[in-house]
Amino acid sequence: MAHAKNHDYHILSPSIWPLLGSVGGFAMLFGAVLWMHDITPFVFWIGLLAVLYVMFGWWSEVVAESRIGDHTPVVRIGLKYGFILFIMSEVMFFAAWFWSFFKHALYPMNEYAGSTYVPPEFYQVNAFELPLINTLLLLLSGCAVTWAHHALVHENNRKDLINGLALSIVLGIAFTALQAYEYYHLLHDKDWMFGGDKFFSNFFMATGFHGFHVIIGTIFLGVCLLRAMSGHFTQERHVGFEAAAWYWHFVDVVWLFLFFAVYIWGIG
Repeated sequence: MAHAKNHDYHILSPSIWPLLGSVGGFAMLFGAVLWMHDITPFVFWIGLLAVLYVMFGWWSEVVAESRIGDHTPVVRIGLKYGFILFIMSEVMFFAAWFWSFFKHALYPMNEYAGSTYVPPEFYQVNAFELPLINTLLLLLSGCAVTWAHHALVHENNRKDLINGLALSIVLGIAFTALQAYEYYHLLHDKDWMFGGDKFFSNFFMATGFHGFHVIIGTIFLGVCLLRAMSGHFTQERHVGFEAAAWYWHFVDVVWLFLFFAVYIWGIG
């Protein structure tokens, strides 16, 4: 009885995942340097596979811990705070791309000092065609996630929880498909070029990283859908789903900023 737990915190067992994750992350960084110097890309891909393996294994253990009751109310609060900090870091990541886009649009760099900056000639994208459709898709997907969350927390309706998650995933996949089509259309049919000008670079990096986050969020929601179908979430215990919903709404908000700042103001 002297060693019985008399607190609400979860004491973790020794784990190999932090070490493996660090090694995998270093391999990715070192491998990226080797790849950029045209030496070999294999170190990067080995590091990426290691990181993906750690993510799967570590998060599987977290899910198992929640299933056996280790995630007390205090632990759940800590998980939420941690995820909020992660979202804040993502906000600053995209703030850097918006800063770069506005900076080079309003005040070009030093190489243009003393001369008139001539913006590149490019095909004007109509913001109220494909970009508007993508905006509606993401907003509807966010509504579907909110519907699923309300069904779980307020009604304990597992059918609507599953339907809402499934609908949000379908809409997320549709967004990714349309953005891929837009990229193909701009690069191959309208002669846009990545890296040819700071405008093109900022456009593709900002929208491309957002598209990457949409793919991650879709996978996140897909895992939640599988867990919901397995009966993992309850009205009181659904931190994983809540984190996925927060992430998806963050992706929605970033896209709204991209739509108004880049598509309407920048290239409209």
